[in-house]
Amino acid sequence: MSMGRARGVVLFGMDGHLIEVEADIGRALPGFILLGLPDASMRESQDRIRSAAKNTGIDLPARRLTVNLLPASLPKSGLVLDLAILISAWAADGRVHRTSEVVFLAELGLDGRLRPVRGVLPAVAAAQAAGAQTVVVAQENAQEAALVPGMEVLAGSHVRQAAASFASAALEPLVRDAPGLERWSADRSLEAPVLVDPSQPARSPQVCSADLRGEVDDGRPLSCDPAPDLAEVRGQQEARFSLELAAAGGHHLLLIGAPGAGKTMLAERMSGILPPLDDQAAMEATAIESISAEPRTVTRLRRTPPFQAPHHSASMAAIVGGGARIARPGAVTRAHRGVLFLDEAPEFPRHALDALRQPLETGRISLHRSAGSVTYPARFQLVLAANPCPCGLNVGAGTGCRCSVAQRRNYMARLSGPLLDRIDLQIQVDRPRSAADALGPPGESSAVVRARVLDARGAQRERLRLWGLRTNSQAPMQLLTGDLRLPAGATRHIDAALDRAAISLRGYLRVLRLAWTIADLMHNDRPGADEVDAALQLRQRSHKT
Repeated sequence: MSMGRARGVVLFGMDGHLIEVEADIGRALPGFILLGLPDASMRESQDRIRSAAKNTGIDLPARRLTVNLLPASLPKSGLVLDLAILISAWAADGRVHRTSEVVFLAELGLDGRLRPVRGVLPAVAAAQAAGAQTVVVAQENAQEAALVPGMEVLAGSHVRQAAASFASAALEPLVRDAPGLERWSADRSLEAPVLVDPSQPARSPQVCSADLRGEVDDGRPLSCDPAPDLAEVRGQQEARFSLELAAAGGHHLLLIGAPGAGKTMLAERMSGILPPLDDQAAMEATAIESISAEPRTVTRLRRTPPFQAPHHSASMAAIVGGGARIARPGAVTRAHRGVLFLDEAPEFPRHALDALRQPLETGRISLHRSAGSVTYPARFQLVLAANPCPCGLNVGAGTGCRCSVAQRRNYMARLSGPLLDRIDLQIQVDRPRSAADALGPPGESSAVVRARVLDARGAQRERLRLWGLRTNSQAPMQLLTGDLRLPAGATRHIDAALDRAAISLRGYLRVLRLAWTIADLMHNDRPGADEVDAALQLRQRSHKT
């Protein structure tokens, strides 16, 4: 048989595409031809694969080898198909068999070592969605691949292990003493697979018995990253309540105050009071981490909401994503299902801030490049912190401020009106008025506040489940003006503000969403005039400074 087959996966953004790798050994002069729109990095694999096979002791035949990557119309890049190409070539030479339904995801070293690659989690998930049941990865990627439930994961450190596990009768004399691939699984009850050396026991990823946020282990690997505790914030009752309100309803938040008032300290504790990620959100966040981080760094399923805080010198590409060919994810995607914190927000480039408007509305970011367009998820909570002026002292009477009126106006104008219109809570954070306030007893801990947030989220989930929604911030106009419409007496003040163009229609809807969250925290069935007026005041507070 001169034809061999194996499978691989290539990623475009978060989307994985199953690749059929066909190899044919012809009778023409020796050569290595790679078809199917490979890029320059993939073409380099030809010499790398030949060297890996030679140094493994199972050399490729000195004949013409043609490898076709299907679908041929899909551009392919990266090193993730190295192992699949070599296995298909060995299959064409009759050295290995039973490989046509197996997915191989690993880079090859010249000595035959299996090296880890990025994006294994979304690649394995895509392979499973396409019907594959078995995947082979490098040892360093085994824990990550095993996060996909129900997938048979085989891992090894050298390509010789893969040859031993799939060896045909013609190859068995060469690999009889070689160890086979090991099986990794998050399910400890599964037994060793047929293709694996029985002397090699099944292994499981490292599992946290309980993460540092107090969640109970359900038998799956969890991320245990600690978050700063809200108890460290002394005083600041109004700002603390606003932070809790933002976490409870999924609202965006702007903190304005003098340097040292505690804006950054508050924002850094936002992720600690958010609910843990459910299964779907955890898989999404971990998949994003997989394609963003260095290989071998993802070993657990992330349950804690991510927190991203790029410096104000970050470029637009670093914030929203970018790249020369296929755009890579930026901070807005890495903050998906978590918090994106922009400290000193007016210092960020204006065009980078305005680029946030699309993901704030849609929950995703579309990036177009020469090699194609990709869409990344970007449903995050935005937290902005800003000084009121360049010197930061334009608070209260403003007697300590030396900035001109034009400087103050121009500084805050860097936050455009359309961006501010998408911020639900705009809060003035004052410095402590006395040493007693600054050095007083600790406030409530993150665990206590998170318990109230969980109760409020539960009320929202119960109310909105008929429409497939989870938080008040997701409620559309049709719902807020339909089934969840409030009586005229409760909305008279925001109705008047809308009539005199004091707020936009977008702002009107965001006030209503915020009012529902206030009612949920207060354990009220629906907001009344007090909750709506409080929501309007919290949205407009920064304009009074």
